Amino acid sequence: MPAETSTEKIRVERKGAVAVFTIHRPEALNALSDELIAELLEKLEAADRDPEVRVHVLTGGPKVFAAGADIKGMANATAAEMNRKDPLGQWDRFSKLSKPLIAAVNGFALGGGCELAMNADLLIAGEDAVFGQPEILIGVMPGAGGTVRLPRLVGRLRAMELLLTGRRLPARVALEWGLVNAVVPSGQVLAEALRLASEIAAQPAEAVRQIKAAVREQLDMSVPQALPAERKRFYGLFDTADQKEGMAAFVEKRKPKFTGK
Repeated sequence: MPAETSTEKIRVERKGAVAVFTIHRPEALNALSDELIAELLEKLEAADRDPEVRVHVLTGGPKVFAAGADIKGMANATAAEMNRKDPLGQWDRFSKLSKPLIAAVNGFALGGGCELAMNADLLIAGEDAVFGQPEILIGVMPGAGGTVRLPRLVGRLRAMELLLTGRRLPARVALEWGLVNAVVPSGQVLAEALRLASEIAAQPAEAVRQIKAAVREQLDMSVPQALPAERKRFYGLFDTADQKEGMAAFVEKRKPKFTGK
C-alpha cells in the first residue's frame, strides 16, 4: 500500500509495519455514515492483504472518536427499507480482518462509535474518552453489535444498565469494567496505541494471526469445542519459519530474528 493517502472521510498513513486509519469527518463529530464505514472497510481490507502491514490502528483524531451513527440519514426510514438495504450488514466484515486492530479513542465513542471501538482487538482510551450506547434515548437499540459485544466485555448486568438507560461511561470506569486496556493522558493516546502496535508487529506474524483467530473463534464455541480448535492452530504453527527460529533462539539463549514466515 502507498506510504500515505487521504480521502474525504478516511485518512491512511503507514508507520513502519503499522497502518493508521483516521476517521476524518470533523463537521459531524465523525458521525458514521454508511459510506464512511464502507470506505473504512475497503481500506482496512486492503491493508489486511498487504504483507508489509502487521497491525492496524484506528483513531478519530485528538478530539473525538465517533459521536454515533448518522441519524439524519436514517430518521425517516421504515423497517422494510432497513431490512431491504441492510446497511449494517457490512459491519460483519470487521470480524474477518486477520491482523490485530487497535482502537485509539479520544472524546466521544457513542452509539455506532462505541460499537466500532468494540470491534477492535485492543483499546487505548484517553482520559477524556466517553463510551455509551444511547440508542434507547432516540427510540431504538444498538444494531451494529452493541447488545452482543458489550455484555461479553463488561458483563450482562453492567451492559443492561448502559443499554437500557443510555448512560455514558467515562474512561476510568470503562477501564475498571474491562471495556478498555489502558487509559492514558489524552495527548498520548495515539502514541501509546502505536507503541503497542509496534510491539505486536515485532512478533511472528503468523502466530499473531492465529492467536487473533483463535480468540475470536472461541467466543462462539463451548469450551469442549474451543480447546481442539486452539490445539489445531497451535500445531499448524510448527510449519512456520518463525516457530523454528523462535525455539532455536530460546535453546541458544539469544534474541530471535522473526521474518514473518
